[in-house]
Amino acid sequence: MRASRAKGRDRGAAAIEMALVLPLLLLVLGGIIDFGRLFGAQMTITQASREGARIKALGLSDSDMNTRVGAAANGMAVSATTVTACPNQPALTDAAVVRVSHVFDFIVLDSVINLFGGGWASGITLTSTGSMRCTG
Repeated sequence: MRASRAKGRDRGAAAIEMALVLPLLLLVLGGIIDFGRLFGAQMTITQASREGARIKALGLSDSDMNTRVGAAANGMAVSATTVTACPNQPALTDAAVVRVSHVFDFIVLDSVINLFGGGWASGITLTSTGSMRCTG
């Protein structure tokens, strides 16, 4: 008789435990997704900066560089800047350097912070610098 009464009291314990653990589990899962997106965006702008440096090392124009960087960025809004361009008669040590930046917005982290009052400016700026030896 005692066992049946104790079992009856524990009936809702699993639902309460799930209600307490589920938000934390979803927050961790969302964080994993956001940081995966962040890592992917960083890899994309790294590739875009390498592509821009390659175009500048070949001596092509800034418009050509911006076109190729935009194509390598796969539709992400990026800004490319030429840090160092190749001279007309490059030496062996001369290199073209291009810096690409992108403002990354979190989805889950942003939503959670806005849920609890906000006040945090979303977005962090990712930058990558590509360098390639000038051809001569």
